[in-house]
Amino acid sequence: MTINIETIRSETTQAATFSIIIPTWNNLPYLRFCIESIRKNSSLPHQIIVHVNEGNDGTLEWLKGQPDIDYTHSASNVGICYALNYCRHLMTTDYLLYLNDDMYVCPGWDQALHDEIQAIGHKYFFLSSTQFEPVTQNPCCISANYGSTLETFREKDFLTEFHSYPKNDWQGATWPPNIVHKDVWDFVGGYSIEFSPGMNSDPDFAMKLWQTGIRLFKGVGRSRVYHFGSKSTGRIVKNDGYYVFIGKWGISTRVLHQNYLRLGAVFQGVASEPASSLISKARNLYKRINAAFHKNM
Repeated sequence: MTINIETIRSETTQAATFSIIIPTWNNLPYLRFCIESIRKNSSLPHQIIVHVNEGNDGTLEWLKGQPDIDYTHSASNVGICYALNYCRHLMTTDYLLYLNDDMYVCPGWDQALHDEIQAIGHKYFFLSSTQFEPVTQNPCCISANYGSTLETFREKDFLTEFHSYPKNDWQGATWPPNIVHKDVWDFVGGYSIEFSPGMNSDPDFAMKLWQTGIRLFKGVGRSRVYHFGSKSTGRIVKNDGYYVFIGKWGISTRVLHQNYLRLGAVFQGVASEPASSLISKARNLYKRINAAFHKNM
């Protein structure tokens, strides 16, 4: 596959704290709302980088009028893995923050991440912000329905009330918004393109970090965003990421989340090595065989 990507650099030279990379696919209303929330609710200056997949909905025209945004463009939808990896070369900061275009960041979201990074004092970590979702049973998220679309979003109520929901820091950062030091990103090679267009690329990235010896996976309770939910991913033809992950790592994403990262548990420090029983080994062997059979079908 030949991928031709156009690069447009912004006119802004202001020093930035994070490089926020946002892949988008014909989703201009949500992208615009997301970026507006970054501009008005961030405490610190940031570099914004957008990758535009196709962009035949007016996204490119809108970005041309935004002098503070770097962006790249591919005529076809190359997915998030290629998008993130390509946008990496535009970064001007030490920290790559991956954000979905259907998210709205809350006041102080970035300061909480910055404070956490300063407290850690080294670059060997993986952090995630905490999502609000209209309906969720995910232990990493806060369930609170302020609207599932832009038209129904009760922004004023949300901004008044989002602080009032209790949420501890939690174990097992994986999906966006997530942040990693650029040296760590480069060392593991970014997102793996065998997961294109992107399903299960998040846990794969976490597993690559695990294999390098990183054990600090933390969801930050004070860093909060509202997630409208799958406004782009719900439209694409999904890859067989579940089986690709098993074939690559010999375990399922569920095992990674439960046994390695302890995803959603109250944060208690760096992750420990997972216990391995004969039953779990047998299950993993079965899954590897099943994944190999699925691949050869």
